[in-house]
Amino acid sequence: MFDANIGSIAFVAVIVVFAFVVGSMTIRIIRPFEVGLVERLGKYQKTFKPGLNLLIPFIETLMKVDMREVVLDVPSQLVITRDNVNVEVDAIVYAQITDPVRSRYEISNYIMAATKLAQTNLRNVLGELSLDECLSSRDTINSQLRDVLDQATDKWGVKVNRVELQRIDPPIDITEAMSRQMKAERDKRAQILDAEGSRQSEINRAEGARQFAILVAEGEAEAVRTRADAEKYRKVAVAEGEATAIKNVFNAIHEGKPNEALITLKYLEMLPRLAENPANKMFIPMDAIGTMGALSALVEGAGLGAGNSKAQNPPSNPAA
Repeated sequence: MFDANIGSIAFVAVIVVFAFVVGSMTIRIIRPFEVGLVERLGKYQKTFKPGLNLLIPFIETLMKVDMREVVLDVPSQLVITRDNVNVEVDAIVYAQITDPVRSRYEISNYIMAATKLAQTNLRNVLGELSLDECLSSRDTINSQLRDVLDQATDKWGVKVNRVELQRIDPPIDITEAMSRQMKAERDKRAQILDAEGSRQSEINRAEGARQFAILVAEGEAEAVRTRADAEKYRKVAVAEGEATAIKNVFNAIHEGKPNEALITLKYLEMLPRLAENPANKMFIPMDAIGTMGALSALVEGAGLGAGNSKAQNPPSNPAA
């Protein structure tokens, strides 16, 4: 009885273990960044998506393929540039599987293949460039390498997203020579900038002096014009004043209605003043001589000349 119970327990245990094994082989869970390749009796059958999937035990097998982007480190290597300079370079390749079937069945290890391919093409691309071009054209080198690798890995179901050069190290003597060259170039630029600054300063000073001279000349010209205008206005005002004065005298004389004798008398009173300056020349008209003679006779007849016994008649010669 005891042996029968032990046999029953063993049989149940075998059944449970078998069910567990079959269940584990039947139920497969695919994570979100993976896909599953199903082979049935050694032949590709289908692709499982992420989630819970069921297999036929002992007939179908599952291979998981990681679809995430991978980083391939290209080992450092010596490369000879076009101008025969040995440089040590290494790079990083970012690749991602786009077709899991081809990445599994077209190549055994696409990571190693892509790394070796990157090394080879890195030598080819840098070998066509000079050292200066290698140091200054990293973006161009990265683009060329990415295009070449992407084209070569396309048949493997792998896409190369990006290629980055980590470092390009020339020999030590070349580095020292480049440092001296850069220092000399910086010194040259500094001297050029100093000279340009001095030149610009001299130009600015000359331009300032020129502007100052122009402003001074314009100020003097404006002052001259102002003085000329003021003198012109003064003369006009004086002339207008004299004209007004003459007009007032003229009007006053006509309003007083003077006779000829009074006019002649005023004329005689002005003659001594005109003769005060020896440079003045007087011209006495002929009709004024007759008028003065008549006035003299009139004065004598009225007794105006009684107090002066030595009164003389006006000269009959105009040139006297």
